[in-house]
Amino acid sequence: MWTLDELLERVSAALTAEYSGAPNGRVRDVPDRRAVRWYATTGLVDRPSAMRGRTALYEKRHLLQLVAVKRLQSQGRALAEIQAELAGATDTTLAAIARVPDGLLESAEEPPPEAVRPRFWAEPVAAPATTSPAPAAALNGVALGGGAVVLVPGTPTAADLADIAAAAQPLLDLLAARGLLNERESS
Repeated sequence: MWTLDELLERVSAALTAEYSGAPNGRVRDVPDRRAVRWYATTGLVDRPSAMRGRTALYEKRHLLQLVAVKRLQSQGRALAEIQAELAGATDTTLAAIARVPDGLLESAEEPPPEAVRPRFWAEPVAAPATTSPAPAAALNGVALGGGAVVLVPGTPTAADLADIAAAAQPLLDLLAARGLLNERESS
């Protein structure tokens, strides 16, 4: 299978041999992307064989159809006549008209299989993990006076309490100066 651009490269290569182009000059020698899509819409060429996401994929029959259309156009035939002649044509008939070299009809490699999306809605819901968060360290309040309290993790010793009170004295003085301490508890 080929993408549209790959298909058009093969059409161009196939038409380099034995192709004089359209006699009136109004028709392109090689179809462009838009023309191929229009041919598929009107039924002159089969619709893409498959889709890979939003990319259309084409096969050997599409190559035969496009080259056959261009060869018949080079004879001065109108698209309506060509469509009537090629409607329901077998690959053998198309190959006889198109005369595509065998090397262009083969795919270089098989396309990778399309990834199958998991059906998330059809599978049972997994049980939530039973791991519990680590317990938070216990906080203890150390009263500084004037209603101020400092929270510390763990349990402070008597020596810790004395050191905390000494270190907090400048903070208590600032809070008192700004009137942020409870005066009844300051003494």
